[in-house]
Formats: sequence, structure tokens, C-alpha cells
Amino acid sequence: MPRFTLAHVKAETYKARDAWWTVFLVDPLAGRLVVWTANRTNITPNQLTLGAGVLGLLSAVCFAVPAWEGSAGWAWLLLGALLFHLSFVLDCMDGKIARLKGTGSVFGSWVDFVFDRIRFFGCVMTLLIGQWAATGSVAYLIAAPVVVFFDLLRYLNASQVAKTRRSMKRALAAAAGEAEPAATAEEDPENDAADAPAAAGASAPTSLYARVRDQLLRRRVRPHLFSGIEFEMFLCVVAPVTALISLVSPVESLILPVAVFSCAALGFFEAVLVARLWKETRRFETRSRELAAVASVPATSGS
Repeated sequence: MPRFTLAHVKAETYKARDAWWTVFLVDPLAGRLVVWTANRTNITPNQLTLGAGVLGLLSAVCFAVPAWEGSAGWAWLLLGALLFHLSFVLDCMDGKIARLKGTGSVFGSWVDFVFDRIRFFGCVMTLLIGQWAATGSVAYLIAAPVVVFFDLLRYLNASQVAKTRRSMKRALAAAAGEAEPAATAEEDPENDAADAPAAAGASAPTSLYARVRDQLLRRRVRPHLFSGIEFEMFLCVVAPVTALISLVSPVESLILPVAVFSCAALGFFEAVLVARLWKETRRFETRSRELAAVASVPATSGS
């Protein structure tokens, strides 16, 4: 009997809340590949990370071919998009294998992060610069630094939001004389303490947003619908796939419109994170004043 089953993988490695691209387009394949890999091979998480890096490199090469050919090269763009998606599947598998077998390491997490950033940066730059070389449109060169800016922005914003949340929790715990709280999923900037599906028997959500959010969370999809994962996938998978329209239309691709949409969508949801953080800081300030007021009241001695 296999040591690991798909049920084990889902229970031990799936996140309670994740990006919709991962939930619907990655986990169904990655979970099954993890079962096979864990039961039949001795492949390590670092080897999977390396494999993801190799597929990412091949994807970048495919995105560069149209520049050499001097054409849109829809077939190469399509192959590059497929390889990038498969590289992301392997990238998800390494973490699942590490959690399933307990073979993860701190250094391995660093390697995974660095390889992920190199893969995305290399592929998106090759795609945009390659299309500039193939088409002569300077708009691709303008899009390249804009895309990099938004990618850096979401990483800087995420780390600062998480840092601010931790500092507020620690300050409240210290003011209340409680132990320092442990890290929770709510510290992920793309999650929120209010993002929890309604319990069984609870009254149904009334607003349209609440109903949609509840349905998403029941499927493990976080309401933060355009995160870094969707940003990467839209730019390196959806955008190059749009080259297929060149088969039925004089338009070569929709790479630039997809890039503009991706930056706008990411910017909007980053603004939502900032607005959410602002509300949390207001609640933090109110609670801090309440705790300070309680602390300033002298204790009443018993009779």
C-alpha cells in the first residue's frame, strides 16, 4: 500500500487559502505528481527547485526565439508559456514534498525564493525584449521596467504590511501582559482575519461581496484575486498564449494589453491591502488607548 495518498497531500500540504490560479490550475496536477514522486522516487525538494529553474530557462529561450526569427513566433511563445506553467507546478511540488516528508530546510526555502524570482524576471524580460526585437515596437521596452516596478512594489509592500501587523500584535500583547502571539495565516498580507467561511448553521451572508467571498473561501480561494501568482502567470502564460490570435487575425498578440491589465489589477489589489492595513492601524490605536487607560487606573485594595 502506498505510503502517501492524495488525501495525505491535501491534508498536510494544501494551504487553507491560496491563489485561485494555484487552486484550480496547479494543485490538481501538482498534488497527484507529489503522490507519485513521494512514493516512487527519492527526489528531494532542492532537486525539484532545480528542475523548475531548468524549465524556466527553457521557457525564456522559447520567448527569445521570435527575436531571432524576426516574427511573432506564436508556436514558440505557446511552448514558452507551457514550460513556464510546468516550472511553476514543480515549484509548488518542492514545498509540498518538503512538508510531506519533513525534508525542508531554511536554506532550501531561500533557494526556492531566489530561483522563483530569477525565473520570473528572466522570462518576462526575455518575452518583452524579444517581442520588441521581433516587432520593433518600443512599447515593449517601456512595459519592461513598468512590470519590474510593480513586481518589486508588491514584494516590498507585502513584507512591510506583514512587519506592521506583527509589530501591532506584539505591542497589544505586551500592553495586555500576554505572551507574544505566535505567527498565524492572517499575517499573510493577502489574507485577513475576517476572511473565513461562514460556519454551518450560521445565517447566510447578506451582501453580494460577502456571499462571493464565502463561496471562494469554501473552495480555498482567497478573495485577494490578483496576487503575485496571478501577476506572474498572466504575464508569462496568458500573455504569450494570446499570440494564437495571429492565426485568425492580423493582430499579432495581446501581450501588451495583458501586461497593462496585470499591472493595473495588481496595483488595485495592493491598494486594497494598504486600505485594509490602514483600518487595522486605526483599530490598533483605539485598542492601545483602551489598554493604556486600564493600566493607568490604580487597583482597588480589598476591604
